Amino acid sequence: MMKKRSIVFTSLLLLIVSIAKAGTVKVVTTTTDMQSIAQLIGGDKVSVSSIATGYQNPHFVDPKPSYIISLTHADLFVTVGLDLETGWSPQLLSSSRNTKIQKGSAGYVDASEGVSLVQVPTSANRGEGDIHIFGNPHYWLDPLNGKIIARNIANGLERVDPSNKATYENNLQAFNNNIDAKMKDWQAKMAPFKGSKIIAYHNEWVYFETRFGLKIVDFMEPKPGIPPTPSQLVKVINEVKANNIKVIISSPYFTTSSSDVVSKQTGVKELTIATSTGAFPAIKSYFDLFDYDINQLIAVLK
Repeated sequence: MMKKRSIVFTSLLLLIVSIAKAGTVKVVTTTTDMQSIAQLIGGDKVSVSSIATGYQNPHFVDPKPSYIISLTHADLFVTVGLDLETGWSPQLLSSSRNTKIQKGSAGYVDASEGVSLVQVPTSANRGEGDIHIFGNPHYWLDPLNGKIIARNIANGLERVDPSNKATYENNLQAFNNNIDAKMKDWQAKMAPFKGSKIIAYHNEWVYFETRFGLKIVDFMEPKPGIPPTPSQLVKVINEVKANNIKVIISSPYFTTSSSDVVSKQTGVKELTIATSTGAFPAIKSYFDLFDYDINQLIAVLK
């Protein structure tokens, strides 16, 4: 009898949990950084999944049927916006046929709204490589832009779930307070290295560079999206030697073969750091992203 009651109680508990989960707002984001922020703002009122992984180049994601299924059942869709995901996101959205999350609908969030963009081109000349026509789209790498992203996500959640507005606003305030506290720590750590000259593989660090006072003097790519050429390697080698540059930074999805050449010729350190949450096991949240990258950079710049 007791065993039967236990089974009935367990079944009821599972049913309650199932109903509770069914009542949450289903959020799908294009990237893990948007996922992390959405989870922090939504708390236990949301379930959040990301299409891209943290160690994947967000420009290039292969559309899969499972992504379409996720979008079909989503209440809210969060995109980095600009033209970062232009090669795959519109296709997935259209295929989902979910009217709630199409562009212009209440369940569509463009996280870039209100961000002060940099490197906005005056002309679209494809001879200059992969030019982003709206400006550099890697704006989440400035943690203060995280506040704008969080506000946009909170707005979206409040549109589709107005009954929990107070919760989202409280979580947003806690997120902003955390950003402010962490910024003091991050900037204090980076202050001794203000003005440090570095080389980057690809032009995706401008917001991070500006916020923390670094100076990227050149890229391994001769133009955005163009693989390093022998002449560019010679140019970078000369720059490293002339400026006593200590580090080349790159992302997990780029090869290190060209950086290896420069390192062997000059002794410059190669450093693979994260552009997104989840790029490495230690980076479990948006805050971890900056903790990790700043600690890694400091260790080399010292």
